[in-house]
Formats: sequence, C-alpha cells, structure tokens
Amino acid sequence: MKLKVVSRSGKELVAGGVDVDASGTVEDLSKAIYRAKPKLYPSRQRLTLPAEAGSKKPRVLEAGKKLSDYDINANSQVAFKDLGPQIGYKTVFFWEYFGPVLVYALIYSLPQFVYPWHRVVPKNKVQDLALAYWSFHYTKRILETFLVHRFSHATMPIFNLVKNCSYYWGFAAYVAYFINHPLYTAPPIERAAPLFAFALLCQAANFWCHILLSRLRSPSGKGGYTIPRGFLFEYITCANYFCEILGWLAFTAGTQTVAAGLFIAAGSFQMALWAKAKHARLRKIFDGKNGQLKYPKRWIMFPPVF
Repeated sequence: MKLKVVSRSGKELVAGGVDVDASGTVEDLSKAIYRAKPKLYPSRQRLTLPAEAGSKKPRVLEAGKKLSDYDINANSQVAFKDLGPQIGYKTVFFWEYFGPVLVYALIYSLPQFVYPWHRVVPKNKVQDLALAYWSFHYTKRILETFLVHRFSHATMPIFNLVKNCSYYWGFAAYVAYFINHPLYTAPPIERAAPLFAFALLCQAANFWCHILLSRLRSPSGKGGYTIPRGFLFEYITCANYFCEILGWLAFTAGTQTVAAGLFIAAGSFQMALWAKAKHARLRKIFDGKNGQLKYPKRWIMFPPVF
C-alpha cells in the first residue's frame, strides 16, 4: 500500500507516498523512508500518529510492532520528525567516561606542566587515594556500559557527545587541578581513609543496583516499564542515584575540596530531575486502576529529604 508520510509542517516527505506492505512492521516503514531518502537512516526517524482522544501527545510508532497494531492503512497519515545525526549510546558513554580517567591521570602525573610556577612536591596518600577512587569509578562505568547496561534506544543525537564530554572532562580537570595542586592541604589520612572505604562500598551498592535494573529489560533493551524491586529499590525509586551521590559525598569529605563539592552538587541536581521524572512516570503507569499494579510508596532519590 501507499502510505503518506508528512513532516511536522504538513509537507509530504516523499511525493506520492512510500510503498509498504499492509502486514509490515514499523521497521519496514522506516526502511521504506530510508530507501526514498538515504540521508534519513532509521535511527534519525521519529514516526507518530495523531494523539488519541483524551491525550495531547501523538502516538509514537514503536519498533517491533506491526503497522496493523496501530490500525494503519492506505488512508492513514504518518508524521515524521528528523532527529538529526545520531551516534551510539555506548560510543558516547565510552568517551564521556574515558576522558575523566585520562584527564585526571595526566594532571596527577605531570604537575611540572600543569603547575609550572610552583615547585613540584611529592604526592600525599590522600591524593593517591583520590586518584585510585576516581579511576576506579569511571573504569567501572565503562565496564558497566558494555557488560551491564541495556539501552532502550541504540542511538542519541550526536550533539550529546560534545555536551556530555564537556561536562565530564571539564569537571575532571577542575577537580583534579585543585586536589593535585602543590599547595593542596590534605586532611589527615586517618580521617580520609575510612571515607574512601565507605565510598567504595557505595560504588559496590551502585553496581548491584545497576545489575537489578538490567534484569528488568530484555537483552535487546526493549520492553515495557517494570517496578524495580529488591535491595534499596524497596525504599527508593532511584536507589542507584542515591548510592552514587553518597559515594561522591564521601569523596568530597575525604579530599576536603570545594571543587569536588561543586561537582557532586551539579550531578545531584541533574540526577534529581531524572529521578523526579522517572518516579512520576512509574506512579502514572502503575496507578492501581483497571487491574494494574499500584506503585508502592517510596522515596524518590535521597531519603529523608527527597
């Protein structure tokens, strides 16, 4: 059948429509558009239908479903949005996490170039622990990206690579600059060491949270929403964020630096936005109506404050 595909402005994307089998899938439609417009590869496409009665948002055509699931026929009209150039999630995550490891290590290892106007002094144990923890954390994130996390989408806008790397690499340089400064005054190792040990426990808890979350998705990353259960998820919707923040708070106290405090403040603010949205989404989906489960009462991210 010939299916009409229009842009958000209402202009027909492919003159005369695209050919797709009536029993085909959403992927078949995406491929048909790609054949007609080679620039618009499938991951750049967002296909929608008009909003259903009582809803303001258009219905997004999900990969893996048949066109017939949406009652699409030759008289239907599908709206197209170009998401722009895309890049793989794993690629973005690798570079945004690899950068901080490299940047921090270079500032730690090459003080004669970073602080040329200061006399180079031997590193103290707190600076060594800070390097070890920082490197461990981001190495863990890289390994989780490839071995643990399952993504619902394969790609994201390529601009995210620049934005995310700017944030992570920039803060790595900022934090490392002050912790490794020749004039840095470290807290007593007797106070710092237990804090770093606690931070490592938080990283272990964060890792287990990620394992539990990965089990909620199929290997392809597809599937509907599921109520997270087990461990700290029985009490906190975004338990993984809670553990992450606790770890960095311990790092901040262990290094006693304002730079580390600002880093975790910025990260916590962003995580709070994500956590609030996820909590609201789960409560809306699992509202207890029409035989649906009711989302249990939980803290959003950081009890007893939030």
